[in-house]
Amino acid sequence: MDPQSLRWIAAAFAMGFGSLGPAIGIGMLAGKAMEALGRNPEARGAIQANMILAIAFAEAIGIYALVVALVIKFV
Repeated sequence: MDPQSLRWIAAAFAMGFGSLGPAIGIGMLAGKAMEALGRNPEARGAIQANMILAIAFAEAIGIYALVVALVIKFV
């Protein structure tokens, strides 16, 4: 295999595995937030604010994986 093909494969693995964790985390986070809203609907504002903040942190990890994949591909 030539080095360019290996770069494509490495970038694909970096993006695939790097997005797996945030995807699972966001799914679990949204599920638990819905459970919390079902138990205590009066706390909607606090739950929603904390959920959005945690989702932003999880998305940042996915963006780091994208940056690593792009570095592998183009450098």
